[in-house]
Amino acid sequence: MDDTAAIPVTVNTLEVALALSVVFTFAVAGAIIVGSAARRLLRTVLGEAGADPMTDRFVRGTVRLVWLITFALTVAVLAFPALDMAGYSLDVGLQSRDLGEWAARTGVRIGVILLAAMAIVRVTGAIASRAQKDLSGGSGLDALERQKRAQTVAGIVRGGLAVLVWSTATLMVLRELDMDITPVLTGAGILGLAIGFGAQTLVRDVISGFFLIVEDQVRVGDIANVNGTGGMVEQINLRTIVLRDYSGTVHVVPNGAITTLANLTKDFSYYVIDLGLDYAEDTDRAIQAARDAADELMKDPAYAPNILAPLDVAGVDAFGDSQVTIRMRIKTMPIKQWEVGRELRRRIKKTFDARGITIPFPQRTVHIVQTAPPAADPLPPGGAK
Repeated sequence: MDDTAAIPVTVNTLEVALALSVVFTFAVAGAIIVGSAARRLLRTVLGEAGADPMTDRFVRGTVRLVWLITFALTVAVLAFPALDMAGYSLDVGLQSRDLGEWAARTGVRIGVILLAAMAIVRVTGAIASRAQKDLSGGSGLDALERQKRAQTVAGIVRGGLAVLVWSTATLMVLRELDMDITPVLTGAGILGLAIGFGAQTLVRDVISGFFLIVEDQVRVGDIANVNGTGGMVEQINLRTIVLRDYSGTVHVVPNGAITTLANLTKDFSYYVIDLGLDYAEDTDRAIQAARDAADELMKDPAYAPNILAPLDVAGVDAFGDSQVTIRMRIKTMPIKQWEVGRELRRRIKKTFDARGITIPFPQRTVHIVQTAPPAADPLPPGGAK
């Protein structure tokens, strides 16, 4: 029997409380210093964007998380040596000195790895958000295009970096815990090889999505027609593109399955009108009336910012059964062509009505030709056949 087990342990409660008080004091002080540094760093990175309420909540949450991690690490490192100095040893199967050394070495490194990973993800996310806001500044066509481009790229960057950073941090933590990560890396290699052979469709979708983003073919917020399905682009991922049509239906199309893509709102848009006129109307007079209606529309403050050029009249485009077709178009800001076009149609109709210009309806002219009845056969001699 071990005689040392029978030796009573005297605990001085005052000394233990004093030691823990010193530890918590140092932990709070360190957490405040590191939290303040993190706050200043985030404010510097965000700049003026930090004044936004949503960004301010993000900064406060990040600083609070940094404060808690720093506090926990400091307590873990200093608690065991402080208890040893107070003459108190934890009965956990290990010597408190060993626990303190583990916390001071491995524990601190793991905490630093996790803290660094969190900081990288948060800071890069903040940089991406600030860049997105800076690119979205100003007004006009270029600002709108930059905003859509920045929103698309920022989402991809934030998601991709988060996956990469946390995957790397997980492997580093496993290594600090003296776990052999070679099987993990080997498994990842085998998984990648299996994906390459067995998931060719997935690889094709990802590669197609990469070029879709890099070539700036379509962006979040555009109106596009993909494989004959039209709608607003809500998401662009490396694997899929998500559309929502006018009725609210969501269409998810794998990037590798896209065969035709038509972007209806790239840089600018046109609203095309095929206007029918009665054959008896003067086409020049009707075209001038349409131009007058468009000029009045351009003077309206509610529509003027969305119109980029005067009405462009191509001229007489077709002769129909009951009408002469005049083709015209008006150049607008992206996505505004339907709003401007509907108002232009309304004003053209009112202008035509005021000037007595007829917009025909389908009609058909039927010509009836009457011919003389055939002459009766003459009677033979004798008056009877």
